[in-house]
Amino acid sequence: MKAEMGAEQPETIAAIVAAHRAGTMTPAQTVARTYQRIRDHNDPAIFISLRDEGDAIAEAEKLTAKDAAHLPLYGVPVAVKDNIDALGFPTTAACPAYAYAPAHDSTAVQRLRAAGAIIIGKTNLDQFATGLVGVRSPFGIPKNSIRDDLIPGGSSSGSAVAVGAGLVPLSLGTDTAGSGRVPAMLNNIVGLKPSLGMISNAGLVPACRTLDCISVFALTVDDAALALSVMAGPDQADPFSRDRPLGALTPFPANLRLGVPRNGQLIFFGDKKAEAAYADALKRWTALGATLVEFDLEPFYETARLLYEGPWVAERYLVIKNLLASAPDSIHPVTREITAAGARLTAAETFSALYRLQGLRKTAERTFANIDALVLPTAPTAYTTAQVLANPIELNSRLGTYTNFVNLLDLCGLALPASMRADGIPFGITLLAPAGRDALLASIGRVFHADTKLTVGAKGVPQAALAPLPANSGDEIPIAVVGAHLSGMALNGELTALSAKLLEATKTTPDYKLYALTTTPPKPGLLRVAAGAGASIELEIWSLSSSAFGKFVNAIPAPMAIGTIRLADGRSVKGFLVEPEVLSEARDITVYGGWRKFMAEAAKA
Repeated sequence: MKAEMGAEQPETIAAIVAAHRAGTMTPAQTVARTYQRIRDHNDPAIFISLRDEGDAIAEAEKLTAKDAAHLPLYGVPVAVKDNIDALGFPTTAACPAYAYAPAHDSTAVQRLRAAGAIIIGKTNLDQFATGLVGVRSPFGIPKNSIRDDLIPGGSSSGSAVAVGAGLVPLSLGTDTAGSGRVPAMLNNIVGLKPSLGMISNAGLVPACRTLDCISVFALTVDDAALALSVMAGPDQADPFSRDRPLGALTPFPANLRLGVPRNGQLIFFGDKKAEAAYADALKRWTALGATLVEFDLEPFYETARLLYEGPWVAERYLVIKNLLASAPDSIHPVTREITAAGARLTAAETFSALYRLQGLRKTAERTFANIDALVLPTAPTAYTTAQVLANPIELNSRLGTYTNFVNLLDLCGLALPASMRADGIPFGITLLAPAGRDALLASIGRVFHADTKLTVGAKGVPQAALAPLPANSGDEIPIAVVGAHLSGMALNGELTALSAKLLEATKTTPDYKLYALTTTPPKPGLLRVAAGAGASIELEIWSLSSSAFGKFVNAIPAPMAIGTIRLADGRSVKGFLVEPEVLSEARDITVYGGWRKFMAEAAKA
């Protein structure tokens, strides 16, 4: 069962999935390799709980009965930060006194599993996700994957180290003030912090509910973007979720404008090597064709100060106030000191801070009026574990210099490896842009990372050549059909008469229901339901010119409508949905998995 080790083994998600689909490596072998690497790495502080190896291999073996082409994460081992619920594991938030057994997966984990991922363990973190250092846990301090004496970064310490050390190719972190970006830099990996609400937070132990993001750690931008596309999408279980599909990655733009702080505004706390590394990163962007535009960083610094000096600390207090009252000694002393301050804030102070934040958001909007994205150091410097233990609050605060303001301003972020310093410390940059520009950041970030020619993580594995992006269809617009417009069905002629082209047959994510409507000719109605409450429904994607698309959509009669449909591989496409008001007289035919099979069975009756 154990796969052979070696540099020739696939390390990225893309390479692993390709090997599984080609049959050169099985999901079970990949999972077994993961457990062997965990044993060889021998750092018990990375995982708080680890799944039984036999159970994980058995799940991987069952995957071979499924259609690998419809599973974008087919057999990929994934680690999950232990403040995110995963069925079968306790959720501790790195506080044993807080631990509970979740009744079901978080929405993010459920979507990963539906895409073929294998959850192998829950990772260590700064307790209650409070910290950027990775040293505030009763479960120990994970060793930095690049240099043993460095902090691993936090709060998503275990998740970042697990990817950096090559134990898993994908892990989930969270990011409220930088917890998905700082540890990415310190472990020479990619940290993707999506737009607020893009990934559902249902099943997440909150730090600040209004600011929390589930984040992604991976070895490459393409891997991180794939994982995000699988998890993105609205969720009725999370009132803060938003309908924000990732969208397609695009070629590097010819007129990219990147914001850089005015001269003298950057802070490196005396770290000349970090300062030089940032200057080199800017030269790389210029060589790639970007135009650098100066902006005023001071309003962003002011926003950052609001995060811990303002009322948002009260959100952290709300999460653990009962534990603070009943068992304060069960909470890490630094976490306790920071969080307890939230109890003293007044409503007047809260509204005052909200008013100021709204003004700062308007300033940020003006900054981005002629800038596509900001490029900043991920962190101004790096510290050893000994340094942080000796000065825990001040040094932690310094690490958040360029991260604390991001979620307050509703920005998306992508942390990228930029260089390896002469002293063996990794340096990274972060791209920041207004919410919704996640695909832009991934599109330009993948080119920058590839151009560095850095090896990925800590194993010295070279980057593969960038995969080509899907061909631009120009004027063509894709549309998903699920019923009478399928090829060979009653209304397919309406598509072919408009010179539509069949692109592919695929399936939805497993959160749709299909109904047989009382129409002539017979038609189905597709309805989005809660995650896990539906099934994957077969459909076809056709391509229409923009003018033909308009004619086709205008001719659609009620109760049919065009909406966004999420596909099993994480993409989103426009397609037929039904207005739910008409379903009281419709028959639920979800069990058939598609209209074609239902019609075939009906013809036999």
